[in-house]
Amino acid sequence: MELQQLFEEATLLLQQLIATPSLSREEDKTADLLTGFLRDKAVQGVNRKKNNVWCFNKHANPQLPTILLNSHHDTVKPNASYTRNPFEPAIEDGKLFGLGSNDAGCCLVSLIAAFLYFYERDDLRYNLVLAATAEEEISGRDGIELILPELGKLDAAIVGEPTEMHLAVAEKGLLVLDCIAKGKAGHAAREEGINAIYEALPDINWFQSYQFPEVSEHLGPVKMSITIIQAGSQHNVVPDSCQFTVDVRLTDAYSMEEVLDTIRKHVKAEVKPRSMRLKPSGISLDHPLVQAGIKMGRTTYGSPTTSDQALLPIPSLKMGPGYSGRSHMADEYIYLHEIKEGIRSYIELLEQVIIKN
Repeated sequence: MELQQLFEEATLLLQQLIATPSLSREEDKTADLLTGFLRDKAVQGVNRKKNNVWCFNKHANPQLPTILLNSHHDTVKPNASYTRNPFEPAIEDGKLFGLGSNDAGCCLVSLIAAFLYFYERDDLRYNLVLAATAEEEISGRDGIELILPELGKLDAAIVGEPTEMHLAVAEKGLLVLDCIAKGKAGHAAREEGINAIYEALPDINWFQSYQFPEVSEHLGPVKMSITIIQAGSQHNVVPDSCQFTVDVRLTDAYSMEEVLDTIRKHVKAEVKPRSMRLKPSGISLDHPLVQAGIKMGRTTYGSPTTSDQALLPIPSLKMGPGYSGRSHMADEYIYLHEIKEGIRSYIELLEQVIIKN
């Protein structure tokens, strides 16, 4: 299939996706659309579990390594600043407007186009599995995480997110901590009680000032921010509890467990992580996917945003058309030439790469 035909079909599919609302946990209609599109293209064995859709190349061989091509079809809610209908896929001045056009519809349709380009090939050095997944925007449990056991052994992945087709070789993880400093209630007019706010202050100061010694080459230092504080119920009662929330952005210099252990050793408050799922990720610069991208003239960098890459227990490269700064903005758009370039670059990357078992 020629690049121009792949581009035209991908653009039409993206327009259909934009016109079909697919907020996180409400992606059933776009899952229907994607399933039907792939079957219309004579792709065999199109699978679906909840709102996740996946399929393998026609001549998949269990003796070969497998590369996952993954992006998501859910979107955030359109923000109040939209001046356009977010579900109307309008093309103006070389731009395709619409909710999810940039994040991550353009990546998804470009990966689908690349998958179709290779689908019939019987001379591939690896298998391809395409997965269009749900709930990425809310880090939900019924997205990529749900179907990983169904995909079998995976050796590497390309995660489609808007990176201007550069190579995000590391991605920050997210650890949200609920901390509770304990005190003892008493009357504020007398020397009674133990003020839990004062008990929390040394811990809060520690989070503000502490610097983890190891700094990631691509992601910089681990970053910790106090984002919510709650204490007290009335002005004349010394509070017996002070709860505060810490947003921790992790790097590939530390495991999530190492960061949590360090925090617990340094603070007095009780520390409870909400989740240990969204881990930092990184891929070696020597990995064949990265080396193939570098040969194409792409640059490497560390991504501050979190994606489904955090849930993949394999080497993964985040790469896709579009610009991250347009994600979640009002009147979101993608340039049409970015879609064509995304398809071309994915194909070129996969033509070059050699993955070993």
